[in-house]
This record gives sequence, structure tokens and C-alpha cells, in this order.
Amino acid sequence: MSRPSDTDRASAACNRRRFLAFSSALPAYVMSTQHAWADSKVSFSNDPFSLGVASGDPDHRGMVLWTRLAPSPLLPDGGMPAQIVEVTWEVATDDTMKNVVASGTQLATPQLGHSVHVELNQLEPDRWYWYRFRCGDAESPIARTRTMPLPHQLPDRVRFAVTSCQNYEQGLFTAYEQMAADDVDMVFHLGDYIYEYEAGRNGKVRTHHGSEIMSLGDYRVRHAQYKSDPLLQNMHAQCPWWVTWDDHEFDNNCANDVSEQTEVDPLSFLSRRANAYQAYYEMMPLRLRQIPRGSDMRLYRSAQFGRLAEFSILDTRQYRTDQPNNDRKSPLNEAALDPTQSMLGTRQRGWLSRNLIRSNATWNVLAQQVMMGMVNRSGDPDNHQFSMDQWPGYAHERMELLRYIRERQISNPVVLTGDIHSNWANELRVDDRQSEQEPIATEFVATSLSSGGNGRDKPKNLDALLAENACVKWHNTERGYIRCDVTPNSWKSDYMVVDDVLKPGGKTFSRNSFVVESGSPKLNQA
Repeated sequence: MSRPSDTDRASAACNRRRFLAFSSALPAYVMSTQHAWADSKVSFSNDPFSLGVASGDPDHRGMVLWTRLAPSPLLPDGGMPAQIVEVTWEVATDDTMKNVVASGTQLATPQLGHSVHVELNQLEPDRWYWYRFRCGDAESPIARTRTMPLPHQLPDRVRFAVTSCQNYEQGLFTAYEQMAADDVDMVFHLGDYIYEYEAGRNGKVRTHHGSEIMSLGDYRVRHAQYKSDPLLQNMHAQCPWWVTWDDHEFDNNCANDVSEQTEVDPLSFLSRRANAYQAYYEMMPLRLRQIPRGSDMRLYRSAQFGRLAEFSILDTRQYRTDQPNNDRKSPLNEAALDPTQSMLGTRQRGWLSRNLIRSNATWNVLAQQVMMGMVNRSGDPDNHQFSMDQWPGYAHERMELLRYIRERQISNPVVLTGDIHSNWANELRVDDRQSEQEPIATEFVATSLSSGGNGRDKPKNLDALLAENACVKWHNTERGYIRCDVTPNSWKSDYMVVDDVLKPGGKTFSRNSFVVESGSPKLNQA
């Protein structure tokens, strides 16, 4: 990746400020349209709920209910007229929608792609609900969601799934079929929900629509193509999701406002990021406080499942400094160990520190994007090669964070990770290169759901990699997700893999399982 000069950075900062000043008025304008005239008597020749429904960001009082009206989903405007439309919603305690406990009307505006985000805050804690939408003469599918337990309660158990990286061209979303059967309480999607590449670049089983995405319309269409997948739609309808992005929701290997490509105009890059962020908000079950302000969008936030688990959901893309060494892989040299290198940025790092120290949860979880384990990927003790796009490229901040967790005696720290299209089970030390150090935390890295096509149970040079990296207890490259069962006494992670994502009918099964006992970060094979 090209590293800009000081002059380039100053120019980019100036352009960024001008761009934000211009674009930050968008949310205020959009919100003002909520009081304008709306059409409640529309009719549709095609199903306006073609993208399904979803829920997300639950707490003990409610959650977000989402849909987007799109009778023609592969058009930038979804096939909707340029007018405000009324959408009604209902929430019930039964799957037949007979006992309705909440209902209302929301306005779908063309400024936000006729997306609907309903925030509920008066439901009962720790229970399941069902919901649906209506617009004109059309009715959405009925879907299921749930509230979290009261913050002071200690639940007996929570079950959730962890996934990331679902390249539409490289594999079918088969794993969602088994995930739906697992009856999980919620899903954590840790990034690369879409891929920005042009049609055919990664084609194996199906093809993206259009060229590499740049405009707001491009991003809307790409999200719509992914959301049209029936297995993904069905999984969204099973339970609430927590989502965060990595790079492909915007642009591969981006680092804050720095592109991996040379000679990219900073203003154009931020304009493209604003398009990506707006489409992301429109297509995800996110709260109003997540609405983007131009090219900025705060996604880091926390979630509580009573006192059983607290989740800090991080953003390791938007605020990071550029990857060091102008390289994908490198030894941990002075550039990687520079104290000014930051994955989180000052504000998010301070928020995370406060969140951890205030927590009274049994398990404290970082749900984030890139691997924290400092893994020598070469497997060669004489040729250390660490990924500079992952936490080793920001080694000083990483070690300070692990040291903070140790010194503050944070209860049962667990890191959930996506990004690298492979499964890993890691024990984290302050410095993973020092095998004599005691582990501080546990890391479960979820493989891709489909990206990369079919993988392998035993990758090439696996024995050398395990021998060189004491922190790694297991690794493979098959596709799938992680299913987590958590109680006050233990955490069990099942690595669910699919035998074939290149054709329909693939079977999903548990390849390996690990247990962590409360009070110890050491991994035990189940």
C-alpha cells in the first residue's frame, strides 16, 4: 500500500474537512422529510419486500426492526417512486400474529432508499417476539426476534453464531441453513457482508451484478443482490443480528481515508466512502444513532446479555492508521511497533477501556474484524512474516490492550474475529512471540461463510505453523461459522464447517470444539 507524504496527508485532511462540512447535513435533511406528505395507498406489481426483513441491536427493552421496499431490487432506487411511503409494522408474542403488543407507522423516504428502521423500547425483557410489515396491498414475511435479559440478571445460558466474509461469487451461503436450525439467540457478523469487486472477478458459482461499485446506487444494488439470497434472508428472520464492517463493505484493504491504490484522489475516496456508509445503514438493522454523517459512521457499540456476557463491537477499519511497512506481510520491525500506530483510534480506544473497566459481566467479549493472535504465518523461525493488516501491524497498541486487560483483571476476556477465511483457536499473550508468558485471553477466529470457495481441513505446512506459534491451538481453512454456547461456568465454541459450498446440497457439521472454563483463558478440546 502506498504511504502518502506529509503534504498529501495535509491536503487529504483539508479535503476531508470540506467534504464533511458539505455532507454532514444529510441526516438532518432526511429526518426533516419524516413530516412531509406520505402515500398510504400504494400498490405494487412486484413484492416490495423482496429483500426480506431483519432485526438487530437488541437490548432488554427492544431492538431495531428493518426492511427496505424494493419491488425491483437490482435497480438503484429499488423500483420505488421518488416519494415518501407509509409502512405499518406489528409486533406480537406469537408466530400467528394474533396477540399484537406493539404497532405503528413508519415513513420510508427515497433519501434513505425507502429503508425502514423501527426502534422499539417498551417490550418485555428476555423473551421472543414476532413481527411483520405492511405497505399498501403488500405484506412482509413474519420473522422472529428477541429482547436481552435485564442488565442485572445472570442468565443460565446464551447461544449465538459468529460469521463473516460471504463473497457472493465464490460460494453458496449454505451454512446459514444449519445456523437457522441451531436456534441461536443472535448472530454476530464481523464484516465483509458484501464484496465491492466487479462482476466475474471472483466468479465460481454465481456472478456479481455490475462493475466495481462506486456510487450510492452501485452500493445499494450490490447489497440488494446479497440480501436477495433466500438462505441469508431466512437467517435474518430467525433472530436479531449485530453487524460491523471490515474493508469490502467499502474498498479492499482501506485504512481510514487511505486507499490501497496509488494516486487516488482523497476527496473522491471519501465521497465513495460516504456512498458505501449510507448504503450500509440503509441495508442493515441499525439504530438511528448509527446513521452516517457524510463519510463518518460510528459503528462501535456495546451489547449486554444480562451479567452473563458483555460484547464490545469494534470498528477496526474507519479509524486505523495506514498499514506499516508498505507490505502485506513483514517482520515485527520498528514500523509495526511504533506507538503511534493505532487500529482503534484514540476515541474508540478510550471508549473500549472504559467499557471493559465498568463491566460486571462474567464474560467480556471483543467482537471485531482482524486476528489478534501474533502468528508467524511463514512457520519458519528464521523468517518471521506477520500480517500487517491484522493486529501485529499495530503491535504496540495490541500489547498495551492485552496488558490493560491483565492489569485491570477483566473477567474472562474473549476475542471474536473474522476476516481471514480460516478457522483459528488462539490463546493470547501480551506478546505471543514469548511462549513462556501466561495467556491473558482467548481468541476464536471464524472462517469465511463462502469467500475462497472450498477449503481444507489440514492446510499446507500446518505442522510447521503450529510448531512455530505456541498461541495457535488449532487452524483450518474450511468454510462455515462458529456456534458458541456460553454459561456462567464455561464457554464452548463449535467450529461448524461445510463440505461443499460450490454446489447446492452441501452438508454442515462440527469439525472441532473447544471449551474455556471461567477463570482461565486456556483452550481445552471438547
